Amino acid sequence: MAEIMPGIVCDPEIKGGKPVIKGTRVTVDVVLGKLAGGATYEEVMHEYALTKEQVFAALRYAAAVLS
Repeated sequence: MAEIMPGIVCDPEIKGGKPVIKGTRVTVDVVLGKLAGGATYEEVMHEYALTKEQVFAALRYAAAVLS
């Protein structure tokens, strides 16, 4: 398992190696998709049992990849 950014890991054994929130099986793209679809970060936190910091880690990862 490789931590590719703080709070984001890739492991071929978890979700086929897609970036996931560390300590979960929740992929970054799921978090981004929910937020883009209009969910608040509080709703995402509740639905996937994530912390605010974990949601922000997904956003930071996406911003870094796109920059």
